This record gives sequence, structure tokens and C-alpha cells, in this order.
Amino acid sequence: MTDVRTSADALAQEAADRLRALTGVDHHDVALVLGSGWLPAVDALGEATAEIATTDLPGFSAAAVAGHSGKIRSVRAGDRNLLVFLSRTHYYEGRGVAAVVHPVRTAAKAGCSTIVLTNGCGGLRETWTPGTPVLISDHINLTGCSPIEGAHFVDLTDLYSSRLRAMCREMDPSLDEGVYVQFPGPHYETPAEIGMVRAIGGHLVGMSTTLEAIAAREAGMEVLGISLVTNLAAGISGEPLDHEEVLEAGRAAASRMGDLLGKIVPGI
Repeated sequence: MTDVRTSADALAQEAADRLRALTGVDHHDVALVLGSGWLPAVDALGEATAEIATTDLPGFSAAAVAGHSGKIRSVRAGDRNLLVFLSRTHYYEGRGVAAVVHPVRTAAKAGCSTIVLTNGCGGLRETWTPGTPVLISDHINLTGCSPIEGAHFVDLTDLYSSRLRAMCREMDPSLDEGVYVQFPGPHYETPAEIGMVRAIGGHLVGMSTTLEAIAAREAGMEVLGISLVTNLAAGISGEPLDHEEVLEAGRAAASRMGDLLGKIVPGI
């Protein structure tokens, strides 16, 4: 298992070195992973100094999901260099957990000490209308997997930084919080499964984020998670679910998401 970890670290280091060469930026400070529905908000973050394809870096694959661009952007925001992943690899793509968390490990090797993980998700509270941002206070990982292999024990007590969440609420007191639950996907959840989520204390459901957050903590990064509620979870509204609804909610909320990230990131 140590050899597996060493191999993953070596690949992430190789990708980070290539990133420095392609972007001309020696050190990035904050990484952001933009999930479904968040892509239109990226322009509010600052001036793009470089943009490359994910496939330009070792260990990365082309984007496989609508709403993800397959690009990585280096952005200058004040005195910070942001590393923005405009797509992610999902667990349901079948590439393995290491591929899912490779961007996170690359960001850590590139110098990032903080990561902002965003996603589009279903919400269990009827007051969370589509387009509502919700801070992730904790998560429940139902994938049955971990990015950590071997007897390497990592504390997840304050995985989603209470400091960063408090900072976000100071900037936008209307922000709510909730527990995010990741299912493997790619199918949406059944109403019965949403009933289970409610029973075990979940408020948000999706198909990403938890594995990335664990890998970020393993790498020593501070984690902020923000979900964009794109639809009510299965069985709540009685309406069927589809991915286009997720993207449309993101487009409708693009201005608010951009403003939110634009305010939060400089304070990190």
C-alpha cells in the first residue's frame, strides 16, 4: 500500500511540475473545483493568466460530463494565485478513486494550502429552491471507498473547516449549512434512498466531493465545501430528475455564485 501512495504522490508531483511549466506560475495558493452548474461563475474570480486542457497534464482525463469544460485555469486574484479546475473526474466514470482525487493531490503539490470544493446537488429541504448555495458542514460517504490506502489514519473531525464556514457566513449571513451525502451514481437516488438520507442526518445528495475532501485533508489542506442546490431530491417534488435541470439551475444562479466566490476567495 505504501508503494501505491508513493506512486500517486509521484504522479501528482509530475503533474504539478508540468502545470508550473505550462502556466508560468511557480506557486498556487488556493484551488477550486467547480462542479455541475458552477462553470458560469468562474469569470468573477479574477484575471485568467493561463488556461490549459486537463489532458495536458499527466494523470488527467478529458471531461466526461456535460457542464464540465475539461480545462484548468490559473487566475490572479489580488495577491493570490488560484488554481481552478473547470471539471472533475467522477467516481461513476469507472477510472478508480485515484483518478478522482488526482486533481486534489496535484493542487497540493502545486502549493495550494486551501481547496474550495463545489458541486451541484439535490436538496432535502423544500425551502432550498434551485439556485440556493449551501455550505457543507460535514459529509456521509456512501461510495464504500476511500482515497487513502493502507494503515494511514487521517482525522476527519473538522474536515469542512469551521473557520472558513464562519468566514463565509460573515460575508453572507443568508448562507445555510447542511450534511452532504455522496452516492456512487450515475443514476439518481430513489425516493426510498432519500428517505434513508433524511433518517441518517443528510440534507444534500450528490455524486462527488467526499472522496476529494478526504484526499485534501490527507494532503494537509484546509477544505471549504459549497453545494449549489439544483433540484429537490427524488420524491420530494414528485417531478422526475434530469441533468439538464442541474445545468439550467447553474446558469440561472451564475451571477450569485460568481459574486459569492468572488467575495469568499480573497478572504481565505
